[in-house]
Amino acid sequence: MNSASMLSAGHRSNRSLVEIDRDHLIHPVTALRGHEQNGVRMLTGGHGMWLKDADGREILDAFAGLWCVNAGYGQDSIVEAASRQMRELPYATGYFSFGAEAPIRLAGKLAELAPDGLDHVFFTLGGSDAVDSALRYITHYFNAIGKPDKKHCIALEWGYHGSSSTGAGMTGLPAFHRGFDLPRPWQHHIASPYPYRHPNGDDDAAVIDSTVKALEAKVAELGADNVAAFFCEPIQGSGGVIVPPVGWLKAIRETCTRLGILMLVDEVITGFGRTGPMFACEAEGVSPDFMTLAKGLTSGYVPMGAMMMADHVYQAIADSTASDVMVGHGLTYSGHPVSAAAALEVIRLYEDGLLANGQRMGERFMQHLSRIADHPLVGDTRGRGMLGAIELVTDKKTRSAFDPAAGIAPTLGRLTWENGVVVRCFPQGVIGFAPALCCSEDEMDSIFDRVERSLDQLLEMPDIRAAMK
Repeated sequence: MNSASMLSAGHRSNRSLVEIDRDHLIHPVTALRGHEQNGVRMLTGGHGMWLKDADGREILDAFAGLWCVNAGYGQDSIVEAASRQMRELPYATGYFSFGAEAPIRLAGKLAELAPDGLDHVFFTLGGSDAVDSALRYITHYFNAIGKPDKKHCIALEWGYHGSSSTGAGMTGLPAFHRGFDLPRPWQHHIASPYPYRHPNGDDDAAVIDSTVKALEAKVAELGADNVAAFFCEPIQGSGGVIVPPVGWLKAIRETCTRLGILMLVDEVITGFGRTGPMFACEAEGVSPDFMTLAKGLTSGYVPMGAMMMADHVYQAIADSTASDVMVGHGLTYSGHPVSAAAALEVIRLYEDGLLANGQRMGERFMQHLSRIADHPLVGDTRGRGMLGAIELVTDKKTRSAFDPAAGIAPTLGRLTWENGVVVRCFPQGVIGFAPALCCSEDEMDSIFDRVERSLDQLLEMPDIRAAMK
């Protein structure tokens, strides 16, 4: 290496991680120039409900990373399961009919836990490619049964179905469409079952009926022979933790069946104890045609997602091709043995007490949400299990929302961080919560102490007081 190269290498090694991040790392769903100006918040460790930053501060994570670290940080048995698999067999392709024990056992376990009829599993790296995989198989299915015109798909405004080049079009959030030429012409959205913003939000039956009628109307507009599927989350996570009334999911299942369209339930966020049961579908006895999973599947320790397919769909696809003709959909890391080994251990932890603890703590969580509803800034609180939100307003009576341009989300993000708690601050003034299922009573109380302190500080700001009515 010549002297110039040595000087250059030395310069690079002396650069701070903040500088390297700013110059080279593209962060997901980020305001790029804003991130360059503000710099990265470096995380260096985690245990249970707690994160540690580069300054040695301990911060209470009330959002489980990104709705995913359901088991909490630092679960040694998950690390050991992954390490053991890495030593024994770090990779095994699923191509050429090869396989390995861990992904096979995981497929069997998921089929055992999932709603009846979801007997087949395709493994992915996360939720986005699980949705993409479902879209590909939905297309193949209708071609296989001789209905090639059924290509249109419908989803909900405020819904989230990933950030891939196709799945992002099913997502109903403008930020994922802007600049990306989405949604596609065959992707459509109907109004969200958003009780707090619904004209008849106090009437559960009216909220449910409005979605049923909107879906019927959209199918009629497009033509029943042209519509393939309806996509939904049991609770709309990234749209602001929008919680439909109990009975909504079941009504949608019945409507899809009656209209002759497939139903995909996206449980990437709601799965694995997040709303109480293992899957949110269980609470209403719903068995969809497709179910997508990720996040809590491995508790975020390693990347993995899954697409579960109903038997009638699988059989139609399998019967449509000769025994020597491949179905051309695959991923290099589908069914990765290390991820599968981690997932099996995570599921064991859920069944060995974590789900039960999450259900107990979910009751305390809902008590805190109910109590904090009296705060002057709070218009609505909502949740189910260990998933919930606080919606801020300028006027409780009129439910007037804060203008996203006022920057309430970054202000709240700064205040909560400074007060030692991580929550999700949405642009419309919604605070999202998804504590790990290992949360203790004291930790749950501390989450809300810190959030309430942040709200009090926000209320003292002159521009916030000026906006209040």
